[in-house]
Amino acid sequence: MLGAISAAASLIGESDSELLEIVALSVRVSLTPASSRWRSALPSAPGLAIARFPGRQPLIIFANALLGLPPVVVGLGIYLFLSRSGPLGTAGLLFTPTAMVIAQTLLATPIVVALVHRASTLLWAEYGDLARTDRLSVLRSVALLFALGRASLLTAFLAAFGRAIAEVGAIIIVGGNIHGFTRTMTTAIVLETSKGDLPLALGLGLILLMLSVVVSTVALLLVGRVEEK
Repeated sequence: MLGAISAAASLIGESDSELLEIVALSVRVSLTPASSRWRSALPSAPGLAIARFPGRQPLIIFANALLGLPPVVVGLGIYLFLSRSGPLGTAGLLFTPTAMVIAQTLLATPIVVALVHRASTLLWAEYGDLARTDRLSVLRSVALLFALGRASLLTAFLAAFGRAIAEVGAIIIVGGNIHGFTRTMTTAIVLETSKGDLPLALGLGLILLMLSVVVSTVALLLVGRVEEK
């Protein structure tokens, strides 16, 4: 990956350090929401498949409906909250990496919840009777679904990461695409393409594709090792 960054840097006339900053920020604001939503959805999504309580079905419908949430609308909403006249304006988070992480988290959450819930529902339909026969508690039933659905959990993580790493609309609104501070690969690609600097846009696009492949490969290898044990 470092070799690809160095090669792209020489191709587009940028320093290695500048490209590394852009790549590092892109990874940070993408992996943080992907991993945090993946962890938080672990207990909640299987719980929706197992437990029965008032309002469960509307909650499931709402989570699935948010899959089509327009990123620019999310960005606009967060902008209004974090702007000086907004409820959280005094926090000074607008046009910072933190605001970008917040936007990415809101976009990644419904993806993780919907995918993990769907997989958990299918597994529970197959193994639910066995769990009830053994009188497993809800927590132990959730643990059972985790053990059976490792591949589905990986899919949820990769989907959340893919949504985050490819996002432009929301983060450019709340991050501002500030050079050396909130500029990511996707926002830089948009900016440089609009300026007609296609070599830089293509170089960043190549790194973005390679980064996605690396993360997917590492995740698959980790899951494969767990399943072998």
